[in-house]
Amino acid sequence: MAQDERPIEGWDPGPIEGAALVDAVERAFDYRGDVTVVRRDGGDLVGYLFNRDADAATPFVQLFANSGGDPVTIPYADIRSIRFTGRDTAAGNSYAAWLRSREAAKAAGSARGA
Repeated sequence: MAQDERPIEGWDPGPIEGAALVDAVERAFDYRGDVTVVRRDGGDLVGYLFNRDADAATPFVQLFANSGGDPVTIPYADIRSIRFTGRDTAAGNSYAAWLRSREAAKAAGSARGA
């Protein structure tokens, strides 16, 4: 399995910056679970990362915080790390997994009808 295909649930890349930060942000954007954004000031925010813009004058991410309220915008410059702390709700839900479950259901149905 290629690195990009490995589950990232629970992944903590540690302190990151530059290209590693951009990569972690992209993975967090594609992730279907909550992440914890660790700020350079030591604080952190848990939520669902729903938007990012690496090309903006001031690159940023936006999260829906678990605590509620309006979306929170965090500049890349304020991010020390992004931990993948929430359950990946899409894990195992690939087309291949769906196809296997469909074939298993068909086989079970055929066995009952025989």
